[in-house]
Amino acid sequence: MPSAGRIGKLALAILTMVSLGSCGIRLPDVPKPSYQAAARDPDFVPDKGRKNPDVLVWLISDKLHTGMVFPYDWLIESGFIPPKGFGNPKYVTLSWGNRTAYVEKGLHSPGKFFMALFTPSPSVMELIPANWNVTEVCPYQRIWRKLVARGRGRDVAAFLNNCSKQGSDGRPIVCGTSSWGGGVLLESRHVYFIPRICNIWTAQVIESMGGKMNPWNAVLADGLIRQAEKPPNDFEQIWWGGGNHNLTPEEQSTLAPLEPFSTGEIQHGGTTGVQQAKPPI
Repeated sequence: MPSAGRIGKLALAILTMVSLGSCGIRLPDVPKPSYQAAARDPDFVPDKGRKNPDVLVWLISDKLHTGMVFPYDWLIESGFIPPKGFGNPKYVTLSWGNRTAYVEKGLHSPGKFFMALFTPSPSVMELIPANWNVTEVCPYQRIWRKLVARGRGRDVAAFLNNCSKQGSDGRPIVCGTSSWGGGVLLESRHVYFIPRICNIWTAQVIESMGGKMNPWNAVLADGLIRQAEKPPNDFEQIWWGGGNHNLTPEEQSTLAPLEPFSTGEIQHGGTTGVQQAKPPI
C-alpha cells in the first residue's frame, strides 16, 4: 500500500493543479493585440521593393505535440528578439513545453512524468533553425499551412518575446540545446502543468495571428487541429507524414509525389537525408 507520505504528496499535487487551473489555462500576461487591418490592393504584384502583404506559416503536429514554423525574416522584421549568435536561417520551428522533457528528450521515469504533468514545473521555448522546405525538415509530422497578414507579425513576435526570460542584454536566456535540429532552448517565464501544456501555447500563437481558439478544446493535439482547420483559422493540411499513418521512413519514401504547390511544398513524396522532428511533451 502507498505510504501516508506518498498519499499526502499526491493530494498536495492535485490541489496545486486544481488551484493553478482555476487561475487560467492560458499563459498569462499576453501582450494586447496591436494589429489593424489595412486596405488591400487587389492588383498587388510583389517585387524587390514591395513585400507580399501575406506570409505563409505552418502548423506541425505528431500525435501529442504541436508547434509552429515561421519565416525567420518575418519574425525579425516584426520585432522578435533572438538569442545572441543564433544566425539567419530561412525558417524557424518553435514549440513550448516542460523543461525536463526537452532537455532529456522525453520523460523517462514515472516520477518525472508525474512531476511534469501534475506539479508546476519550469518550461522552455524551443527555437530551431531550418533552411529547407518545411516538409523536408519535418517529414514525419503532420503539416498544415495558412496565409497570415504580414502585419500580424508584430503580435506574434510580442507573444514569443513575452514567453522568454531576458538576460541583462535584453535577449532571451539560452538554457540548453534543442531536442533535435541544432537549435536552442530558451528559458520560459511561465510554468507548465496540466492543463497548461504545449498545445495551449500553440493555440495562443494562433490567436496572436488573429485566430479564434478555445483552449479547453485544444489540450489534445487533435482537438487543436480540429479548431485550426475551421473558419476563421482555416489551416490547410498539406502533409500527412507519420502522424496518422505511422509510416516508417521506407514506407514514406514509397509515396508517389504529387504536383508541387506554388510555394514549393508537396503533399506526398519521399525525402531522404533529413532528421526526424519529434518534439517532446
